[in-house]
Amino acid sequence: MEVLSDILRSMRVAGSVYFCDRLTAPWTRHFNDPEHATFHLLRQGRCRLRSSDVATLLGPGDFVFIQPGRAHELTDAADTPDSNETVLLCGYCRVDAPPGHPLLEALRSLTIVRAQELARHTWLKSTLEQLSTEYLAATPGSEVVVDRLTEVLLVELIRINFGRSETGGFIRALYDKPISKTLALMHSHPERAWTLEALASEAGMSRSAYAARFKELVGQTMFDYLTAVRMQRAQALLRESGLKLGDIAARVGYSSRLAFSKAYKRLAGTTPSQYRRTARAR
Repeated sequence: MEVLSDILRSMRVAGSVYFCDRLTAPWTRHFNDPEHATFHLLRQGRCRLRSSDVATLLGPGDFVFIQPGRAHELTDAADTPDSNETVLLCGYCRVDAPPGHPLLEALRSLTIVRAQELARHTWLKSTLEQLSTEYLAATPGSEVVVDRLTEVLLVELIRINFGRSETGGFIRALYDKPISKTLALMHSHPERAWTLEALASEAGMSRSAYAARFKELVGQTMFDYLTAVRMQRAQALLRESGLKLGDIAARVGYSSRLAFSKAYKRLAGTTPSQYRRTARAR
């Protein structure tokens, strides 16, 4: 099983657009959403981005993605050429995943994709253009299309970050043959009672060497990662199926509903039943 695809399939991405407006100087927009990531596309003109230790000028075609809870502001750059009128697309997205998932940790707190780089990523560029078009058209069905395009946007952004930093963090684990092989096994069969010895054998390594290498590359112990995989799969089943908790527990490697519920609450801070109700309400 291809690990990244499985992770992305199990996650639920939801989002939409705040606004897509023409702004005339002077103007300022403040953002500080504790639950949603925020993205901005400068379609025309120039503006300034400020966030903690970052202050930079954005030009036409530049794209910004900011993790939840990071306060920032966009303001006019009227002191620069061709900046009297700015066309700005701003949106948000939320990812349902267990806290501390290494894939989300791989995303930078603040990512800027300049227009020149964006042009090399045709899927992301066309997704953003279509997102703007659908939002402005406001035709029947546009709301659903905007939501789906937001999902594609996040996947493309993750892939860009992977390409930028193949030598760092979780990305290294996906390129390491022994570790990626065992990651694939855990994703393919999370219900199995995996042990360090069994996975080390599959990787062709000693138990101690495998444990150390896994922790170095993934950033978690093998057992912590296995628990995260199981919880991620459980969340997808809780959202998308009508299975009873006992059946979900068995599918993700727990001997009883009680053991599953305890493990889930310890990691996610809520019970499986509470998560299911909240996810369905959304």
